[in-house]
Parts: sequence; C-alpha cells; structure tokens
Amino acid sequence: MNRAAGILMSISSLPSPYGIGTLGKAAYDFADFLKKSGQKYWQMLPLGPTGFGDSPYQSCSSFAGNPYFIDPDMLIKDKLLKKSDLKGIDFGKDPRHVDYGKIYEARFKMLETAKKNGWERDKEEIADFVKENKWIDDYALFMACKRHFKMLPWTDWKDKDLRFRKPEALAKYREKLSEDVELFTYIQFLFYKQWNALREYLKKLEILTIGDIPIYVPLDSADVWSEPEFFQLDENYLPKKVAGVPPDYFSKDGQLWGNPLYDYDKMREDGYGWWIRRIGGATKLFDVIRIDHFRGFSEYWAVPYGDKTAKNGSWVKGPGMTMLEPVTGWFRGTEFIAEDLGAPSDALRQLLKDSGLPGMKVLEFAFDSGEESSFLPHSYTSHCICYTGTHDNATLKEWLEDAKPKDVLFAFDYLGIDTVPELKVPEKAAAKSGKGKKAPAPTLLLTEQNKSDFIWHVIRDGQKSVADLFVVQIQDYLELGKGNRMNVPSTSGTNWTWRLLPDELTPELAEKIKHITRLYGR
Repeated sequence: MNRAAGILMSISSLPSPYGIGTLGKAAYDFADFLKKSGQKYWQMLPLGPTGFGDSPYQSCSSFAGNPYFIDPDMLIKDKLLKKSDLKGIDFGKDPRHVDYGKIYEARFKMLETAKKNGWERDKEEIADFVKENKWIDDYALFMACKRHFKMLPWTDWKDKDLRFRKPEALAKYREKLSEDVELFTYIQFLFYKQWNALREYLKKLEILTIGDIPIYVPLDSADVWSEPEFFQLDENYLPKKVAGVPPDYFSKDGQLWGNPLYDYDKMREDGYGWWIRRIGGATKLFDVIRIDHFRGFSEYWAVPYGDKTAKNGSWVKGPGMTMLEPVTGWFRGTEFIAEDLGAPSDALRQLLKDSGLPGMKVLEFAFDSGEESSFLPHSYTSHCICYTGTHDNATLKEWLEDAKPKDVLFAFDYLGIDTVPELKVPEKAAAKSGKGKKAPAPTLLLTEQNKSDFIWHVIRDGQKSVADLFVVQIQDYLELGKGNRMNVPSTSGTNWTWRLLPDELTPELAEKIKHITRLYGR
C-alpha cells in the first residue's frame, strides 16, 4: 500500500432528504470532496442490511446491500418512481440522526412501487444479475419467509421442514411467496446497479474504497439458515456457544455479541469455501477489506449460549494461518487490513506477523500517561494503518473533554502544543475540603482554542507518521464533540444514527485537509 490518506464515513451518514444517506447525489458530492481534499481512500462501514440494534455489523446477509441506501431520486430518474410516490412520506425530521423506525416503515413501500414498475422491463438484466450472484436465491427466499412469519428469527418459524430446508418445503414457499421473492431480488438488483455506478465514479477519481468484513454473522441470517453445517449448532440449530469478547476498557462485563461460532473443522474439510465466497462478495464492494476482530482467527472468546454477559466465556484456539493463508491467497489482487485492536496477546502478534497484514494504530489510545504506548506515532513501523479513532470511539474533541487531566497534559506535551490548558482546583471545591477530607480532583479549563489545537495536532502527527495509510473520522475534521460519535460498544438504542449536515463540507475545509495531506507526502 502506497503512502496515502483517507476519510472514514458510513454511507448512512451522508446527508439526504430521505432520512438516511444513500448512493445518490450526496455520495458523488462526497467523492468530489475526497478528491479536492487530496484523499485516496473512502473507508465505509459494512453495506449490508442493518439488523439487531440497527447495527451494520449484525446483517442478515454477508452479500446483500442495504435497501435503505437505494436513492429515490435515482429511481425517479430511472422512471421507476414518480415524485408523487414520495409525497407525504415521513422519513424522519432530524437531519443529524437517522430514525430507523421511520425508515423501515417508508422504504419498503417505496421499493415495492419501484418493483411493480420495473420488474418486467428489467427482466433480462435481473436474470444476468441472479446468474452472477448465486447467493440471491437463498437470500430472497429467506427474506420472503421472514416477512411471512412476521419477521421472527428463522429458528422460530412454525414450519420445521422450512427451518431444516427440506427441498419440498423450499419449493413450496418459493412458489407461495413468489411476489416477495421477486421483490427482494429486485431490491438487490437496484442496490448493486446504483453501487456499481458510484464505484465507477470513484475509480475515475482514483479513489479506492475500504470496507469492513465483520468476523461473525448473526444466527438470524440467510448465511446460517442456508449453510448451518459450518456453524457450531445443536440438533435444533441453536448455538452451542456464542461469540463475544471478555471484559476490557469498553465494558466490565465484556461484550456479548451472541453470534454463532464457526465449525472450523467443517470449514477446513470444504477448503474454506464459505470464507472464499464471502470475501469474494466483499470484493464486489470494496478495494481494500478490513477484517474486523482479527484476533478471532488466532483465538476466540466462546460464551455459553444463554448467558446474559460475556464474563463466563473462555478462549479457544482459532484456525490461524491454516485458514488465512488459503483464503487471502485466493485474492492476490486484494489488500487486507487486520483489525488487531483489543487486549494484545502473543498469539495475535504472531498471527499478524505470519499473515503479513498491516495492523491498526489508533491515536486516541496513545495518550495514557502511565505507560509507554505502541500507539504513539514515534513507535510505528511503516507497515500499519493509523486512525484518529474508529467508529467505536469518541470523537477527538469528546475524548479531550472526558480524558483524565494527566493524560491530556501528556498529550499536549507529546504533541508540542503551546496553548496548554490551565490545571486548577475550583475555589468552591477547595474551600470545602477540610482536614481528613479527600481533596477534590483537579480539573482542566479547556478553551475552544485548546480543543481545536489538540484536534489538528493529532491529525498532523498521524499525517506525518510512517504509517502507510492515515484515516480520519469525518467528525474529527469537523471538530465535533459529544453527541456525534457513531457507536458506543455494549450499548444500544442510539448508535449508528449520526449524519453529516448538508453544508458542513466546505471548500475551505477541503483546502485545509489537502494542504496538511500534501505537506506530509500523502
């Protein structure tokens, strides 16, 4: 990977009048902004249909695109919708945040209209699309059946023969639910038509895409329903153990993801064909693939099914290079990034070394004043990818406002910032601390200038580091603070909703980013 820079922003975060970012005009405008800013990479979150908690990391398919990202204006231009079809639809009122409830109610009605207008017209193209995407048959039937069974998980469908994929049952429901099977096939046809057009535009601008491939898939997915033999399931297709991570700095209870674990013995017998097909699908979306939770291939945390937290899990040895070597070797022209964050281990370090993949450095993790950190830029080797923060982190401004004073002062010292915030104990608090009482903790008096200086000095240190690639969350370039992060791990209800406002990406900002990018040879 050549020395370069990029910006991290989800498609869902693009501005649009339709409640969520789409593959329409705003995506092309952002591509232009990347070009004007001197950026070579657009890093995105997974593009699949969002699942539990609206998370793109809990998708019902490893291959399908998110129906919410299909742009209505492009459908109008393609004569699949009329403007009147959108009249009166409530896509949500908050331009800063996605209202997934409103989106769910509105999007599928709109797409059903598009299908009625376009199915016969596009039949030949649809046939070619289905021929090139073998996964679509199982996915479309899976989604049609979910609708039929009131969106229940497939493990709760009343028809046992369908759950167990008896050929007679599959044929029965494929015929019975043919309208919905066609609908979900057409939705994917539309998504990929719009996606491929955007990707061609990005290629003309010489901008590459980076995208995550989540290490696990949900139990309630077309992936598990269609190929249950590759997962650790019991005779009723329920998980024996589930995925998560142990207690760490994100959560004292660990993170209970709940995904079924892979049966790597079965996968090895199949030549890891499941993974090869999955990554092959990802290459139709991304130029560079970031393997989420890379540690899971060296060792994975297995939690007893039914536990309420991840505390009682245990480490199990993963497939390591016996899987990674044939799988990544299958895609010689594709670059990979290993998401090697979390508690370090010797097994993880060895696997990263053996695989030859670049790992990640997150600048927000660098400024622990109590110990030497491998995230400090002076310790980098060139074969790594540097980030200000990921989608799981606070923005730089929020980090600064919440960090311990000693960590903030260390950061200012390390970064060489002259405008050091004042450290003091508030007078009222000092007066209350009498003999025998614990003295109140000192606080930092941070000004807006302090915060801005910190953000841009962090960005400068990342830009001038020897990391092959430097990626900045768009929120950090915009100097945004609390209320603007994408995800808080181990929480639900308010995540994955953040959006860019229409006028935030100015020519002045593009020029500022371009200057600092070029200054350090990216």
